[in-house]
Parts: sequence; structure tokens; C-alpha cells
Amino acid sequence: MMKRIFLAAIVATFAAGSAFAQETCESKAIGKDGKPLAGAAKTSFLKKCKADACAPKAVGADGKPLAGAAKNSFMKKCETSA
Repeated sequence: MMKRIFLAAIVATFAAGSAFAQETCESKAIGKDGKPLAGAAKTSFLKKCKADACAPKAVGADGKPLAGAAKNSFMKKCETSA
């Protein structure tokens, strides 16, 4: 019973974390003039913001940074979920 509650709490934490990261990027998408970005500028900003948020998480089970195809795969999955 406790394992199920603990697992549900972990899943909820990760779901909230990814939603928070996306909202953070959305809220940061503001131009120098203080107005929200739009169009290509917003798209470019969000892509870079998500990549910057995922890069520190790209670490293997051994604690070393991922490289090559493993890193590309992880980044693609992370950026789509974020």
C-alpha cells in the first residue's frame, strides 16, 4: 500500500515538474521591449529554452554525461515532454 502511494507521489512530482518547466519557458518569452514574443522569435526562444533545461539532465546511469546518439535521443525525448 505504501509503495503505491509513494509511486503515485513520484509520478505526480515528475508531471508537475515538466509542466512547470514548460510554463517557465513560456513566461520567459518576453522581448526587450517587455512585450511577449510571437511567431518565429517565440518558437526559436522556446526551442533554446527547452534545450537548456534538458542539457543538465543528460547524464547516464554511471554519472557521466551522455554523448552521441544517446544524448540526441535523450534530448529529443526531453524537449518533447518539456
